Amino acid sequence: MNHESALNRRQTLGIVGGAAVSGLHSTVFANETSAAKPRIKIGQIGTSHAHAIGKLQAIEKFPETFELVGVVEPNRDRREQLKNHEAFKNVRWMSEKELLATDGLQAVAVETEVAQLVPTAMRCLQAGMHLHLDKPAGESLSACQEMHRLAEKQSRTIQMGYMLRYNPAFQFAKRVASEGWLGKITEINGMMGKLINDAGRKDLARYEGGGMFELACHLIDQVVWLLGKPTHVESFVRRTYPEKDSFADNQLAVLEYDDALVTIRCNHIDPMGGPRRSFSITGTEGTFAIEPLEPHPKAQLGLARPRENFRKGFQEVSFDRPSGRYDAEFLDLAKVIRGEKKLAWDGDHDVATHEAVLRASGVL
Repeated sequence: MNHESALNRRQTLGIVGGAAVSGLHSTVFANETSAAKPRIKIGQIGTSHAHAIGKLQAIEKFPETFELVGVVEPNRDRREQLKNHEAFKNVRWMSEKELLATDGLQAVAVETEVAQLVPTAMRCLQAGMHLHLDKPAGESLSACQEMHRLAEKQSRTIQMGYMLRYNPAFQFAKRVASEGWLGKITEINGMMGKLINDAGRKDLARYEGGGMFELACHLIDQVVWLLGKPTHVESFVRRTYPEKDSFADNQLAVLEYDDALVTIRCNHIDPMGGPRRSFSITGTEGTFAIEPLEPHPKAQLGLARPRENFRKGFQEVSFDRPSGRYDAEFLDLAKVIRGEKKLAWDGDHDVATHEAVLRASGVL
C-alpha cells in the first residue's frame, strides 16, 4: 500500500476533519454541530501580539461556538489603526474592567505585547476566567510559576498559544514517537527562522532572549512535549549588527537528555528562513522529518521495519492543509471549558517549557 492510500485510512491514523491526530488525546480538529450547547462567552485583551489578529479571526470564525463579547485595547492610536480591518469591523471596544465584569464571561484570549501577557493573565485568573494566553509567557520563570499556581487554585485552564501543538504533522510525530515506531529517541533537530526588517529588530531587541525566546519557543514546546524537561541547556547567541541594535538574531540551543541530544536553531537574518523551517526526530528504529512546518506541512517517515500500513524505509507522509492556523486550538479550548476533556498540556508542562525557553535563549 502506498503512502497516499495509507493516509486515506482515517481510522488507522485517527484523522478527524481532515487532519492527522496523534490518537493520544481527544483533540478537536474540526468544528462540530453545537446547536444544543450554549455559546461560550469570550473576550480578547490586547491587539499588539504578533498573533492577535489571527486569534480574533479564529474566534469570529465559529459564532455557533463562541460569543465574542468585546475587545480591549487601551491604546487609542492602535484602535484607530485597526478600525477598518475586517476582523475588527463589528467588535465592541471595551475597557478591561468592563470585559471582566461581563455577566457569564468564561474565557479571555490574552494578546498583549509579550511583557504584559502574564500580568494581564493574572488579572483574568483572579476574575475567574479560563485563558488562551499567547506565547512566550514573559521573561520571568517565577512569574510564570505563580500564574500556573493561581490557575490551579482557581480550577482554571491556561491554554498557551504554541501554534504547532495542533499542527497535524506534529500530532502525528507525537503519536509515532509515543507508540515506539522510532525506538528510543536519540536526536531532535529544529530550525525556525525568518528575515526580519529593522523595525522588527528594534521591537524584538527589547527582549534579552531575542529570536529564540520569541519565535523558536514553538519548537522548544514540542521538544518538551516529546521528551519532557531537559537535564541541561546550553545557549549560543550572536548579535550580528551591534552597531545597529542589540537584537539576538542568530542563536543555537542544545538541550541535553539522558539518551538524546537536541539542537534548536533560530536565525532572523535568513532570507529563506520561513520556507526552510523544519523539525526532525530520530531514534534507534527510525526517523520522522517535517519540512515545511506550515501552512501545509509535509513529512518523511523512515522506518527500520514496517509499522501498520507504512513500509520499511523512507516514504512521504501527506496531511490535509489545516483550515486555519488557530482553528483547532480554540475548538479544543471550547471542549475544555465545557468540561468534556482536559487540555493535553498541563501547567507542569508549560512551566517546564518556559524554563527551557528561557535557558535556550540565554535569559537564565
